[in-house]
Amino acid sequence: MKQKEQAKGESTLRDSFRSKTGFIIACIGSAVGMGNIWMFPYRTGQFGGAAFLIPYFLFVVILGFSGVAGEMAFGRSQGTGPLGAFSNAVKMRGKRGGRIIGVIPVVGSLGIAIGYSVVVGWFLKYLYDSITGSLFTAPDTAALFGSIAGNFGSVGWHMLGLALTFLVMIFGISKGIEKVNKVMMPLFFLFFIILMVRVFTLDNAGAGYEYLFVPDWQCLLDVRTWVYALGQAFFSLSLAGSGTIVYGSYLKKDTDIISCARNVAFFDTCAALLAGLVIIPAVFAFGQDVASGPPLMFITLPEVFQQMPLGQFFAIVFFVAVLFAAITSLMNLFETPIEALQSQFGLSRKIAVGIVALIAVAVGLFIENADMVSVWMDVVSIYIIPLGALLAAVMFFWVCPKGFARAQVQLGRQKPIGRWFEPMCKYLFVGLTLAVYILGIFFGGIG
Repeated sequence: MKQKEQAKGESTLRDSFRSKTGFIIACIGSAVGMGNIWMFPYRTGQFGGAAFLIPYFLFVVILGFSGVAGEMAFGRSQGTGPLGAFSNAVKMRGKRGGRIIGVIPVVGSLGIAIGYSVVVGWFLKYLYDSITGSLFTAPDTAALFGSIAGNFGSVGWHMLGLALTFLVMIFGISKGIEKVNKVMMPLFFLFFIILMVRVFTLDNAGAGYEYLFVPDWQCLLDVRTWVYALGQAFFSLSLAGSGTIVYGSYLKKDTDIISCARNVAFFDTCAALLAGLVIIPAVFAFGQDVASGPPLMFITLPEVFQQMPLGQFFAIVFFVAVLFAAITSLMNLFETPIEALQSQFGLSRKIAVGIVALIAVAVGLFIENADMVSVWMDVVSIYIIPLGALLAAVMFFWVCPKGFARAQVQLGRQKPIGRWFEPMCKYLFVGLTLAVYILGIFFGGIG
């Protein structure tokens, strides 16, 4: 009888990251995505080059040491994702209803993942076209993108992206997500360093470096510079009250969370700067528009590769690296609803993955064109994602008992946390998160 009970206990043990390094790399993988590669380069140039970097770095430090650390610690303290964590936090106050509130970040994470998966399909198609050479025989890159971004224009590639992602996720945290991130993230940085070196040798690339690093100090007097720097830092660090909480729930108790958060913020910023050092000088070198916005990735850059010596090789390297960043982010986003089905409904890993996969396919096909994806992503990122992050911050720093947040962040850390912790987390971080939510609605999105 005891043997059966022991076997049952072992079979229901919660999966976890095998090492602190694996956890950090997975969190970096969740953070490094389109916010770094696509949005950061043209936002930086749009709002004063190096002048934009000053508030951006400031907000990364603040959000990293408060928000990222807080979400990690919240998840670890409860050993579950948003549904269970919110429920437990409210119960500490003798109340109910936390689980219902926790649905918001879960829905936000699933929603953004569904839209993101369509874009992953586009990356796969561009990688295929780079390998076959058809990207370089296309006379019009805008028409090429239009052919896959229309209604049901990339269903096969969309489904392939989902299949690759869920195939990894079936294997769980340590054998799936952790292992794949340990391969994809180092290769992402290696490939972008190769691209950075190549771009440095291009004629006229100097104008791009000037655009990126010579400050227009007047921009610091423009409130939009600060607003968009805050939004860029917030979304780049993957603060949503969902994925980071879930990854934190798989973290061991003896891990220093402050150290983890610092590393995630540092490498996420490195990824953004690398993307800027690749994309901006390359676009300038060939006389293209770096501030072209959404067309930058799928219309402007393909034109650059068409004109670049050895462009086919570097296009392949670029789209492989971007695909790695996209898939590691997508795994984090889908893990939130998968974990919710496992922890709250007692479903097996395979069944939970299957249910989320079916939802992703059904809804994803419904939004299978560029216009629908854009609207879908805007709605989720403006109205749901920041609200989820705000609710998580309130739950951990305000609803949980006094001193609880400090104790949980201190757990596994030898050096005592300074007096800065409560003011930065309870007031500054929660206030900034509220600002992101309100300003996002006012400006129509700031990430």
